Amino acid sequence: MKTLIQKVSASNAGIAPIALRIPVGIIFAAHGGQKLFGWFGGYGLDGTGQWMDSIGLSPGYLMALLAGSAEFFAGLLIVMGLLTRPAAVALALTMVVAIFSVHIGNGLFMANNGYEFGLALLAASVSLALSGSGRFAIDQTIAKRLA
Repeated sequence: MKTLIQKVSASNAGIAPIALRIPVGIIFAAHGGQKLFGWFGGYGLDGTGQWMDSIGLSPGYLMALLAGSAEFFAGLLIVMGLLTRPAAVALALTMVVAIFSVHIGNGLFMANNGYEFGLALLAASVSLALSGSGRFAIDQTIAKRLA
């Protein structure tokens, strides 16, 4: 178990990932807050769940809960640099679903509700999953203590 935790938390990426972690984590947490709590002009679980039902992601309430929780909690974890790799994988999967279930038919550009923004968040999530949290992260503290 110690070896698994060390592999998940260790990163030789230096300080570069912090440039991704902070803004991407904030963006994901804010979007999750919209879905879960209706913050920042969102519709909350009920409204988001109804919309998800309407596009064929059923049961909508459960899908809203899963997507919102992944975005909100994994976003917060990424900001802190805690469990960065698993959180980033969860967010990458969430973005794949969003791209293919909502945006792909609208083309690339955001002006047409396309997949441009989702693709950028997917790329950032995959980058963090591969690199880990880098320095200045709780993951690094954990990895050093287990070494």
